[in-house]
Amino acid sequence: MGHFPNFDEQIDRVGTHSAKWDQMEPIYGVSPQDGISMWVADMDFRPPAAVQNAVEGMAAHGVYGYWGGEEDYRAAISWWMKARHNWQVAPEWIFTTHGLVNGTALCVDTFTKAGDGVVLMTPVYHAFARVIRAAERKVVECPLALVDGRYEMDFDAWDQQMDGSAKMLILCSPHNPGGRVWTKAELEGVAAFCQRHGLVLVSDEIHHDLVMPGQKHLPFPVAVPDQPVIMMSATTKTFNIAGTHSGNVIIADEGLRARFATRMMALGISPNSFGLAMATAAYSPEGAEWVDALVAYLDGNRKVFDAGIAAIPGLKSMPLEATYLAWVDFSGTGMSREEFTARVEKEAQIAANHGPTFGLGGESFLRFNLATPRARVEEAVSRLQRAFADLQ
Repeated sequence: MGHFPNFDEQIDRVGTHSAKWDQMEPIYGVSPQDGISMWVADMDFRPPAAVQNAVEGMAAHGVYGYWGGEEDYRAAISWWMKARHNWQVAPEWIFTTHGLVNGTALCVDTFTKAGDGVVLMTPVYHAFARVIRAAERKVVECPLALVDGRYEMDFDAWDQQMDGSAKMLILCSPHNPGGRVWTKAELEGVAAFCQRHGLVLVSDEIHHDLVMPGQKHLPFPVAVPDQPVIMMSATTKTFNIAGTHSGNVIIADEGLRARFATRMMALGISPNSFGLAMATAAYSPEGAEWVDALVAYLDGNRKVFDAGIAAIPGLKSMPLEATYLAWVDFSGTGMSREEFTARVEKEAQIAANHGPTFGLGGESFLRFNLATPRARVEEAVSRLQRAFADLQ
């Protein structure tokens, strides 16, 4: 095994233009000096050495011109998807966007028109709804069913909601914020739902490498080979290089691919050289070893956090099958959303994402980012237990 960063190292990110740390006080009123940042979904870890070496090599060369030739980059993506996910990706299927929020926006722009509905299974990643509404489309919220503390799809209820105005469905797989790894049967159900209602299917699989031990993520084209799908993936979440704003939209279907290519050309979108170099370095055997070590560490953080939450009466952490994002339900406390949120922010001094931003079903939840050194997770648990000590 190669040399990995020390995931226990506490790296000071304050004052580095880190959204996660430098924006927590204006947004949540939590000081970065005394508080713990557990909101934005990036990690407090350095990427693999191979990624750092790629950046240092570019800096040492010192000329930052236009990037030419994407053969190595595309080959790295194809290798990773085959080696890690048993998904065969042809290089010509790959489009590079400025991250997957941009990828989502491009899909909405290409395959729907103003006034169309876009289906989201809520609660779900908040940027989807923001992009859809900004594009003058309609968000169609299909609430996930909460069954025995975990989310399940409710196609019978969703069928009743469809009125013909929806033209697209955006799937989050694995699911953020619920941490679900969808089964083959569930993904087949999504395909059938899209066929029944004439929906273009977009599958955002940015968290597909961050899957807990004992779980297995299925890329949509592997689970349902006959369903046309617009796949979205990226190195950014896996390797903590979100600042490169690089993501991939991968389209096997020729008709969908031609439409997307035309729109990309019309908007003049091309990737930046740093993103391509870092992604190419990340999708490598060294990167694979690093991810395995990372997931093992995140699994340890998950266990520490879940045990701490379970010790607080009225709090319930959803079983985390994938991602590093804990979805905690405070409804059992009997407190209003304002009260439990104030305890987390003002008493525990923790910045966590507010549940309602994820749509219907998120009202009693907060989302906590566990991708930080374990000592910080342990401190967060202690603070939460003190903040809710009167319940114990």
